[in-house]
Amino acid sequence: MRPIRLRRRSRCSPAWLWLALACAGWAGWGTADRAAGQATIPAGIERQAPVSPEVRAELYRQLRSQAEVLKAQAEVVKTVARLIGPTVVHIEADVSGRLALEQGRTRQVEEAGSGVVIELGGKNYVLTNRHVISGASADAIKVRLDDGRRVYPSKTWEDPETDVAVLAIAAPDLVAAPLGDSDRMEIGDFVLAVGSPFGLSHSVTYGIISAKGRRGLELGDSPVRLQDFLQTDAAINPGNSGGPLINLQGEVIGINTAIASNSGGSEGIGFAIPINMFMVVARQLIEKGKATRAFLGVTLDSAFSPAVAAEAGLPRPMGARVVDVTANSPAATAKLQKGDIILKFNNTPIEDDIHLVNMVNLAEVGKEVTLVVLRDRQPILVKTAVADRSKF
Repeated sequence: MRPIRLRRRSRCSPAWLWLALACAGWAGWGTADRAAGQATIPAGIERQAPVSPEVRAELYRQLRSQAEVLKAQAEVVKTVARLIGPTVVHIEADVSGRLALEQGRTRQVEEAGSGVVIELGGKNYVLTNRHVISGASADAIKVRLDDGRRVYPSKTWEDPETDVAVLAIAAPDLVAAPLGDSDRMEIGDFVLAVGSPFGLSHSVTYGIISAKGRRGLELGDSPVRLQDFLQTDAAINPGNSGGPLINLQGEVIGINTAIASNSGGSEGIGFAIPINMFMVVARQLIEKGKATRAFLGVTLDSAFSPAVAAEAGLPRPMGARVVDVTANSPAATAKLQKGDIILKFNNTPIEDDIHLVNMVNLAEVGKEVTLVVLRDRQPILVKTAVADRSKF
């Protein structure tokens, strides 16, 4: 799990400011009262009168009633945890020699992470992150199941650009997790993160989706280029990589991948690959042996400014502005022009240039796509079939 570099907070904490002001106020109060020859007890400090047994009994009755509401909510979380637990695995990858090129020596290195079992086409696979198993052969990857059994994958697939990895496994009585629809998740939805933080397998944390569509994150020296992360405040720590992010229906809606941290531990900002995006790549890896990338053939304006947006008739920068069109590309065939602003891709509103790059790259090669393009302040509909990026 790679922490994302963030600026450190200022050393001046608001708590110290509050304490200083509070102390100043206390000192002023004491001085004023001594001058007046009084010993007034500030409001809130005087001791409350003893609670009678009858009142205590009534308070406990109220507390039990109030606690029942929280217990009912907690039952949902406990049920989800019980259902998803048997599907989560702990992964250890022997990546001996990985550091030889970096530090000039060879030694055994073990990368530990998590994964989740799914069923696809009648076969079982483990979904995890590429950085958990990168550099390890299939026979050097140990998958520990919920019941303690250890199995080795018969085959592995990886995609560096999305950090997606898939392991083919076979064992009796495997329990597979159901897949949800990550596109339906909204900010504020409750989620559970399950995995093996610090080697503590099958740990469960609870939180919400705190943001969507996180792109352009700095993930150290990672080659992950296609990003569209779900952000969550459910605690994610080293070792959670590859583990599932679960909704309250017990469905996998993301694969935990990264954290934003100054300390290396959870600070309430974790990132997961949406399961819809993950499965597009996973299916390609399983069916074709590699991930394919589609190509549209446009160069986009990464500095699309509010002034240019206003000139085009938009209230703010939105969509992706075309600054060049590749010859003989699908975009050229569709007669896209410099200055066009692509507002929608297959009915999905485009937020910015990075968003469109992700949408195009993950589209099915050869499939016709529909674009809504703003040209001369008028929206027009454009259709074209995206090509194989490797051929351009």
